[in-house]
Amino acid sequence: QIDPDMKTTSDYLEEVIEEIGGFGKFQVLLHGSILLSKVSITWSLLIMAFAGAAPDWWCVYPNTTASGAINYNTTVLPSSSPNVTVPEMTKSFQTCTPPSNESSVCQSFVFDDSMRTIINEWGLICDDKWVTATVSSVQMAGLLISGLLGGQLADVIGRKPTFYVSILILSVSNIVAGFSTSWIMFAVTRFIIGLGCGAYLTVFYTFSVEFTPTKFRPIQIAVPDWSIWAALLGFFSYILKDWKSLHILTGGLTGLSLFTWWIVPESFRWLVSHDKLAEADKVIKKIARMNNHPKPDLNKLRAVVDSDPSFQGSRQYTFLELIRDRSLLKTTALAGVGWFSCGYAYYAISYSVDQLSGDLYLNMFLLSVIDIPALMSIWYLSNRLGRRWTCLGYFMIGSAACLGVAVSQMIDVDSGLQKTLINGFALAAKFGVSASWAAIMAFTTEVYPTVVRNIGYGTQNSISRIGALIAPQLVLVNKVTPGVMYIICFVVTLTSAITCLLLKETKDKTISDNLEVRVAGNRK
Repeated sequence: QIDPDMKTTSDYLEEVIEEIGGFGKFQVLLHGSILLSKVSITWSLLIMAFAGAAPDWWCVYPNTTASGAINYNTTVLPSSSPNVTVPEMTKSFQTCTPPSNESSVCQSFVFDDSMRTIINEWGLICDDKWVTATVSSVQMAGLLISGLLGGQLADVIGRKPTFYVSILILSVSNIVAGFSTSWIMFAVTRFIIGLGCGAYLTVFYTFSVEFTPTKFRPIQIAVPDWSIWAALLGFFSYILKDWKSLHILTGGLTGLSLFTWWIVPESFRWLVSHDKLAEADKVIKKIARMNNHPKPDLNKLRAVVDSDPSFQGSRQYTFLELIRDRSLLKTTALAGVGWFSCGYAYYAISYSVDQLSGDLYLNMFLLSVIDIPALMSIWYLSNRLGRRWTCLGYFMIGSAACLGVAVSQMIDVDSGLQKTLINGFALAAKFGVSASWAAIMAFTTEVYPTVVRNIGYGTQNSISRIGALIAPQLVLVNKVTPGVMYIICFVVTLTSAITCLLLKETKDKTISDNLEVRVAGNRK
């Protein structure tokens, strides 16, 4: 039996997890349910990599005549205009300025309709080319806001309701987005999708960690569910080739996750930290039953809680807690550097996929599957080397690869070798950044105590969205000035590697449920 003598509530609950089966059938079902729900967040966030990609396009001028610089073999336009012919598309015609023999502006824009994105849906090129990047930034603004609100909500009303409300928002808003009639309506729905994504991201990992034994904590990150769903997004983009169909499919698949409500209970750690011991008792017994283990004797739980000087019952914590306490403030600032750089670098690389050479769908697939070996290594390395050194190593890989892309793009030589180097370094950069983000995500959940874990985690998610909000704008700049976007990637990831070393190692440490006694005492 568990001996409560000289044990904190955190130590006691850690032993309870082991006593009711450790990582058993219940934990497998829990993590499986979250794996299924990942389609909502993965596709919702990455769908703009396809929806915002520019199909081949050219201008129709009223008086265009042949010149030696351009191949004028005529080509029938897409089926929307079957009786119109224009010169065969060349790079000369993928420009917003007319040829030298034309004084008029474009009579009309013509798009290759082999793929349907928001660009040919609403003609978002030339003077309107800023719209696509702005829509992506608007979405990230939604994530920034809900990262803070979602973290606070999850710590106040619970992990479970916050988790499932976010899934409901994502399901409905993705379907509505698929029926958008203007880019403004689409931008509004993307903002709402961002709100749902932010709430989801603040709670899904902390939710699962609080049911998981110490050595299995990084498993939610190590399983490459995000990468698998991202690769499938590339596959379905190739099959459907239509942004509307992708949004509706995303909403439908997301809705399926709502049925796991009857499988997943509220976090018993959250219940205990809010002095809801009777409800926590029911959850713990349910887990024991599902894991085929005897029900633990929890009669001493009240005595452990009452004797723990750091336990503060039903007290409500807010974001200000991270500022008032120096230790939490330092942790938030140091981890925030890494989260910012990951948010910027990950989405900058993902949203600039159409700037790589070769097939768009293949590049989307490769940028997704490269995450799989990165994420699968996290569990082993985090437990072997520790959280700090794992973060450091992957940030260094990402930093070096970003520098490689920047140098390759700035070399003014249009050759096959240059294109190969850019694509290769971009894949390596994505590998390093994805692994870094996974590592610091696992690290972050362990450095905050349960009573402020979702607030802290939500804050970090919001910090990452500042970087993600900036990323689409730099993707646009990179088209004009190649290399700029990746130079910034290099600087921020290198800085993050340094700040990781200043965080406290949490390998093999019991996660805390309440603030330290010192903090509680200072407030009396």
